This record gives sequence, structure tokens and C-alpha cells, in this order.
Amino acid sequence: MEVTMQKNGDVSARLTVNVVESDYADKVTKDLKEVGRNHVIPGFRKGHVPFGELKRRFGMQVTSDVINREVYDAVANYLRDNKVDILGEPLPVEVVELDLKNKKDFTFEYDLALTPALDVNVGKDITVPYYTIAVADDMIDEQDKGLRKRFGAQVPGEEMEPDALVKGALMQLNEDGTVNENEGAIQVVSGIVAPMYFKSKDEADKFDGKKVGDKVVFNPWNTCDGDPTEMSSMLQIDKEIASDVKSDFEMAISEIIVVRPAELNEEFFTNVFGKDKVHNEEEYRNAVKEMIAGQLGGNSEILFRQEAQKALMDKYGEMTFADDLLKRWLINRNEGLNEENIDEEYVKLLPGLKWQLISDRVARQADVKIEEDDLLNFAKMMAARQFAQYGMTNLDEEIITNYAKQMLNDKNYRGRIIEQVGDAKLFTAIKELVTVDNKEVSLDEFKEIAQKA
Repeated sequence: MEVTMQKNGDVSARLTVNVVESDYADKVTKDLKEVGRNHVIPGFRKGHVPFGELKRRFGMQVTSDVINREVYDAVANYLRDNKVDILGEPLPVEVVELDLKNKKDFTFEYDLALTPALDVNVGKDITVPYYTIAVADDMIDEQDKGLRKRFGAQVPGEEMEPDALVKGALMQLNEDGTVNENEGAIQVVSGIVAPMYFKSKDEADKFDGKKVGDKVVFNPWNTCDGDPTEMSSMLQIDKEIASDVKSDFEMAISEIIVVRPAELNEEFFTNVFGKDKVHNEEEYRNAVKEMIAGQLGGNSEILFRQEAQKALMDKYGEMTFADDLLKRWLINRNEGLNEENIDEEYVKLLPGLKWQLISDRVARQADVKIEEDDLLNFAKMMAARQFAQYGMTNLDEEIITNYAKQMLNDKNYRGRIIEQVGDAKLFTAIKELVTVDNKEVSLDEFKEIAQKA
């Protein structure tokens, strides 16, 4: 099988595949015999169909399949063996049904959108700013307040506080404000509400200043915009009828549960940071500062990536593509694209395509590789963060590792992790290649810079 390529310019070429009968005849015979061995054909015992009958019944289809398969393999092998980098896929110049009755030899032609030549060599001549957010004392104070509240104790209180839970009996009311005593009226003996989570401030305000023994009239439907899940939980009724209950209710407060912040002691330090990590208030505040810095570091990293991408695009982003061929390819593989809207969509695609080509070259330059250990370590970090969201900050290493392995066994999770690890390693490599201009800024300054970026 003869395969040749003729370049039409810097970024396009035509691939020609010449096929003669000897290229496919033996494979057709082999496939026909395979059909006879594995298929039940009426009138014949399995595996005893005469070859002539197989050829008469299936010859045309099998021959067409074999030729298409061989041509596909020949094109793929040519591109691989000759290191021809293309964008998209080879595009048939003409799609016609093979005339197997009158021809034995065939010629196939494909248009290729070649990857533009890029001389990417990232060095110290490129400067990228890296903005580190300074951790102020008021940020430490706010984080401390949140941590002590999270690890604090829920205790009975006498009067409402902003984050209190309220327990008591709920009685459905008539329109005139009297208790509905009709059959089917909703009565909850042991109800619980959380005014801090009400969507309506007006409803939450009705609980302000209330004490144990007081009564409050409020509208459950207004507290959650009639969400059936929240209504059914609050009123202890089925979801099917919950969203239709729009009447007021009277709540007789029997208990108010308030949160008392945790004390700065060994138990609290262990709950937050682990055993023997923090021993006193000074170490605690330093650890909180590091915690905040770590949380803010993600924002710094995101902005650095944007700045680095912009710098590299500015330097290497001028490139030429076989636009017509790429548009044809996009239309062929996307049902929503056509001749009328392809120009608009193509313009949107170009920046991403350019960055993909540049980042691939940078990855080669820096010899970026993704190892299985990289994926596992990243998955463990993700797992630890997920557990931390539920207050589980001191889990055994084995638990986190096993959960991370489960994540990697999920193909959807694995694909996302590979992409994120690849990006992280790419930009870590870019930091080593370029000149990083480190700058410490306040949170407000960072927000202003990020908005402009």
C-alpha cells in the first residue's frame, strides 16, 4: 500500500493512499472464512459453508470493511512513523461508495491540518508576577472565631442568639390567628427550627429576643420559599403536601440551644491541628496564620497561572492555522455547528487551541511527566479536604489513602485528577523556567489586581 504526502503550505497537506488488490485480497479471504466459522447461516451447518457461498453473500461488505480498515491503519501508521503532527483528524477529500463490481484498485485522499511549527523556549527573559496575600491580624481573629465556634459546645440557653437552634411545639393556625383544631391540622410536638438559615430575614427577626417559654408566630413557607424538602423536615410531613402549606404556625419555645466557643486548651488545639502540633496561644495563632496563608495560596496560584498564560501567549501566540480544514473538522464532529455559525465558534476556540500547543511545548521542554504517585498524592489531598469540610481533620492516614484510591478507580474522578495534576506540574515547571516577581499585597489590593486580570 503506497502512502504519500504533499504539503500545500506551512500548515496543510494532502495525504494520498493508493490501494491495489494485493493489499487487501488475503485479508478479505481470512475475514470471510472467519464469518463462516462463527456465524450460523441458514441451510448450512456452522463452520461448513462453502467459500463460494460466503463470497457471494458477504464478499462486497467484507471487502469494503477490510479496505476501509487497512486504509485507516495505513494513514495512522504513516503519521506516527513520519512524526506528522496534525490538528483534528484526516479529512477525506471525497466520500464515495466503493465500486467493487468494476474496480479492484482505489485511491483515497485526505486533507491534513498540520500543527504549526513553534519555537517555544521559555526562559528567564519572561517575568511573571506572583502575588502573595499578607495575613493580617483581623483575618487571624476572624478565623479563630470561626474555629472556636465550630469546635464549641452546644448548650441550653435562656434567650435567643444569632446562631441558636430553637426547639418546641408547632401548631398550625387559622387565618384569624387561632389554633387550627380541625382534623388533619398539622401539629408538631417536638419541632426544631434554625432561624439563622431562614431565607427570609423578616421571619428570622420574629425570634429576636425570645426566651424559653415564649411563643412565636411565623410562616414556615416564607422561611424557605416553599422548598418541599425543608418544609417536610420542619413540619414532619410528606414532601407531596409540604409545599402547599402556606399558613402561619405558632411555636411554643421549650428549649434554646446556643453555641459556646471552645476554650483555648489542649483539647481544642488537638481537635483543630492534631496531637502535639500546637501547645499554647502563640503557637496557635501562628498555626492559624499558616492555615489562612494556605487557604489564600490557592488564589495566588490561580492568578499566577493567568499571568503566566498571558505572558506566554503574548510571546508565542502568533501562529497560523489551516482555518478552512479545522472548520470542516469541527463541523463534521459537532452536530450544532454548520456553515452559518462556524466562524463565530472558531474564533472562540482559537485561544484555547493556541494555549494547548504552547503548553504542550513547555511540558516537553521541562520534561513534565505524570506518575501514579502524583495522582495518589493529589487524590489524598482532595480526600483530606473533603473530610475537613465535615470537621474530620485528624483521620488516620490509611483511611485517607484508601478513600483516595477509590477516587482514582472512578474513571470520571481519575480524568479530572490527571488534568489537575498535569496543570499543577506544568505551572510548577513554568515557575522554574521564568523569572518570578514575588510581591506581597493586602487582601483588598489582591482583589483589585485579580479583577483587572
